[in-house]
Amino acid sequence: MKTKLSLLAGAGGLAGAGAVWLAAHQPSGRPTEPGALLTLLVGTSLLGSGLASWRARPENRLGLVMVFTAFAWFAAQLVEASQPWLNTIGLAVQSVWVIGLVYLLLSFPSGRLPGRLDRGLVGIGVLAGLGFQLLAMLYGNKAGLRCPGCETNLLQVVHDNHKALAWLGLQRLVGAVLIVTIIALLVGRWLRASPARRRAVAPVLVAGCATLAALGCTASLDLVGDPLGSLPANVYFILMATVPIAVLFVFLQRQLARGMVAGLVVELDGPGTSSGLREALARALGDPSLELAYWFPPEKKYVDGNGTPVKLPEDDGPRRSTFVEREGQPIAVLLHDPVLDHNVELVRSVCAAASLALENERLQAELRARLAELQASRARLVEATDAERRRIERDLHDGTQQRLVSIAMSLGLLETKLPAQAREAQPLVRETRAALALALEELRELTHGINPPLLTERGLPAALDELCRRAALPAHLDLALDQRLPDQVESAAYFMASEALTNAAKHSHGSEVRVLASYAGASLTVEVADDGIGGATTTGGSGLRGLADRVEALGGSFTVSSPPGRGTTVRAEIPCA
Repeated sequence: MKTKLSLLAGAGGLAGAGAVWLAAHQPSGRPTEPGALLTLLVGTSLLGSGLASWRARPENRLGLVMVFTAFAWFAAQLVEASQPWLNTIGLAVQSVWVIGLVYLLLSFPSGRLPGRLDRGLVGIGVLAGLGFQLLAMLYGNKAGLRCPGCETNLLQVVHDNHKALAWLGLQRLVGAVLIVTIIALLVGRWLRASPARRRAVAPVLVAGCATLAALGCTASLDLVGDPLGSLPANVYFILMATVPIAVLFVFLQRQLARGMVAGLVVELDGPGTSSGLREALARALGDPSLELAYWFPPEKKYVDGNGTPVKLPEDDGPRRSTFVEREGQPIAVLLHDPVLDHNVELVRSVCAAASLALENERLQAELRARLAELQASRARLVEATDAERRRIERDLHDGTQQRLVSIAMSLGLLETKLPAQAREAQPLVRETRAALALALEELRELTHGINPPLLTERGLPAALDELCRRAALPAHLDLALDQRLPDQVESAAYFMASEALTNAAKHSHGSEVRVLASYAGASLTVEVADDGIGGATTTGGSGLRGLADRVEALGGSFTVSSPPGRGTTVRAEIPCA
């Protein structure tokens, strides 16, 4: 690679020296554009930037394109040669360097044309810059048209300067339209691009569009006889020198960014790394849209910092994935802008520098994912418990209770049909019916405690109202709830209020209880407060610990405030989303 670059640098130096010599040794009275100084400035900037870019990124075609454009630029100066064959070559390739410029701007920063439209525009550029030029040379000597003392080109077949001028005029017209189209395409892409891509291409876009605009003005003025002389051409020649410099500036920015990775290591070694890891990596990569996901081994997937599974982007999508490994094991993935595909070295350096911090963050993300799974598991257990309560209540009501009712009815019928001599048996039957009625009442109480039918049929407000009516202590209900809520939420709220009322009756030694239920902001709040002696806790056999587990399993909060001598307040907040 070094040998090839050295040979190209030597060949470019010789070509540049020859072009500058031709521009500097023209006979007086012969027009010379762009002149020795501009020839050297444009050519060396193209060649030097191209070789530097090629050496830094040999897989990227941009360096090769700039080197090709530099040689095409030097070759175009052969139009100043006095030898006919050199003059003919110079005329034929006089606009080839413009094709290189168009390819450079359309393919930056990847070095590859992104689509059919771009390839079509480059093809039109080849047709206008080379095809129309050769057709014009078949009919006349372009140089001879502008200065009678110039050499005649060797490709001339028919001497017809009018046709030659017509082809050259068509070349200028097509070139001007092509330039306007390319500028509009580049500006439109820049406006639609992400912030990271805008920053990456802005220097080249500004320099390139300014050069194309000046070139378009020059071509348009050429159609009307160059009223401003060589001034427009000199302007676009000067601007042309800024394009490779802008490309080199972008590459130097990337090199400087890689050199700042050491600062990233120091930053990540300081306090607060966990909270600022994404921001630090985003600054180092120049991509504010950067996202992080961490490997979660139990489920073989990536999760975000909260433990939520993350879907990785498709290969041809608007985002890219860069996987980070440590000792051969996956630890994280960076989801970033596609523009970073053209700065792979920076991404690798940042990943290597941040691998330890990413591993620490991955462990924390794994812990959060396990906690999230535990929370989901607890919620599933609560839901399964509620479903089992409903099943048992339904089985008792539809099975055992109905059979007991049927037996009671049969006993009543038996009592009416007993003969007079069986009078001694009637008290026993009546006693059996009374015991059976008591068993039915107890069974109804049991099914009501397992899963109150009123709660299922009419919702939490009606169930709480009945609960307060049946409470052992006077209970005052304050409701701010006028809608049905999810079954598990209503069930948790009901049993929490039921247990709190039972505890108040047994242990508070109070005179009354206040029950509050309100729904606001997608959250249900239930509060039961008594005026008793206080001193209640969630430990021991009060049953409050089980209620706390049930509420917390639904993502809610459960608190008990019970200062001695000031009553007890039990409060639960349950999200209903």
